[in-house]
Amino acid sequence: MLSLSMIVRDEAERLEACLGSVQGFVDEMVVVDTGSVDDTVAIAERLGAQVRQLSWPGDFAPARNQALQWVSGDWVLVLDADEQLRPEAQAPLRALMAQPDVLLINLLRHERGAAQSPYSNVSRLFRRHPDIRWSRAYHAMVDDSVAGILEREPHWRIADCPEPALIHDGYRPELLARGDKAQRLRRAMEAELEDRPNDAYACAKLGSLEVAEGRLDQGIALLERGLAHCPAGAQPERYELLLHLAIARSEQNPAAAADLYRQALALPLAPRLSLAARLNLAALLLQQGQLAEAEELCRQATALAPEIGLGWYNLGLIRRRQGAIGGALEAYREALRLSPDHPETHQNLAVALLLGGDIAGARHSFRQAIALLQRQDRTAEAAQLQQQAGAVVKLEA
Repeated sequence: MLSLSMIVRDEAERLEACLGSVQGFVDEMVVVDTGSVDDTVAIAERLGAQVRQLSWPGDFAPARNQALQWVSGDWVLVLDADEQLRPEAQAPLRALMAQPDVLLINLLRHERGAAQSPYSNVSRLFRRHPDIRWSRAYHAMVDDSVAGILEREPHWRIADCPEPALIHDGYRPELLARGDKAQRLRRAMEAELEDRPNDAYACAKLGSLEVAEGRLDQGIALLERGLAHCPAGAQPERYELLLHLAIARSEQNPAAAADLYRQALALPLAPRLSLAARLNLAALLLQQGQLAEAEELCRQATALAPEIGLGWYNLGLIRRRQGAIGGALEAYREALRLSPDHPETHQNLAVALLLGGDIAGARHSFRQAIALLQRQDRTAEAAQLQQQAGAVVKLEA
């Protein structure tokens, strides 16, 4: 028997899609509400979930531990309201749960719209073992307790689901910009680092945030501290530290950044988890004119994860620089099929169409890019593109 366990508050907008994605896969849905004032509870009950009430304890670890007391399945799947289970993952997950020595299954999660790292690994499907507990204030996880179980009971093993299992919308830039989510994440990261000052995971999370927000010196110091204290077997943490250190170094020292990206790619990780390093290195090499290696990296990326539009977009940029307009058009169109709201792809498609002599097609694509920029509140960029494109084609025709 498989139970779904969730912690929610005011998730009426997203809850139905989440619960709908697991119906027919889980046998029990337990939704723990921490004080919703919208229709969250009514939606959960209408869809067949058991709803429990819990006063918010301050962070997710104690809340999730309490939620575990209210499920009855042999296995537990834990989701957030901004996640959905992909139907393609259900069969491989059932096969892994049927194996008697599997304690926990790592799930590949597609971070839809994320600026970096389109995939992450989350430990969200596990047997209801009495010693499995959530810990850590930021990104509560069961990994610490599972490590202790494996030491005491070595007959268990951890399995990886090869098929991407979850879709996650929580890291899309426009969602992070709403409310105080970004600040709450920062406060939780800082609290985690205060408790564990040399913890590689905490250093990676806060260091990458500092880099993303432009505080390069602080970010580099944290990332280097994390690398210095990263355990030998902590490959995901080491990858994230190397990735974001490369991002921080890329403008001032591109050679050092390329070396860091290559170190990250050398780690034994699932190929989708290292997509960001592969694509970032390709972009760096494109800037340096090393087109052959850049194209090969993008070819690898599109073969490993053909569902990610950014790989096709980068491949289009490289092919255009190589003068292969037909190949560029093919790559841009595939990128748009996967990510139709990406204005940069429409813009670069327009340029390639213009180079190929398709004036009407270029005009249409420029218009699409401008409209998307306006819709995404990037009005200055939209005005600039309108002026630049209008100088080469008549946009009003």
